[in-house]
Amino acid sequence: MLPTRIFARILAVALVLVAFGAAAAAQKQLPAKPIDLNLANVKELQELPGVGPVTAQRIIDLRQKSGRFKRVEDLLAVRGISQKKLDALRPYVIVSAPPPATPSAQKNIPAPKK
Repeated sequence: MLPTRIFARILAVALVLVAFGAAAAAQKQLPAKPIDLNLANVKELQELPGVGPVTAQRIIDLRQKSGRFKRVEDLLAVRGISQKKLDALRPYVIVSAPPPATPSAQKNIPAPKK
């Protein structure tokens, strides 16, 4: 009889923990506007569904290592982001175009006087 009571208590505690975890996940505020993968910091990336501090840092690390994201699908290169997670993220992320190239410094040099 004793093992049944212990099992019941363990099960009850586990259910409470699962309920609290689900409630905490449900309280996550989704971004009001899409987040730019090329400009976002760790805190902003954590607003995305299913992205915590570790995944957010992995996104930043990939951006620093490989350069700008060219398309949202590039997130699949981040460890922990599957096609399913990417599909959940897609409405909340964008990839900005690279900034326009600045004119060459040589174009700003005045023409020599004749």
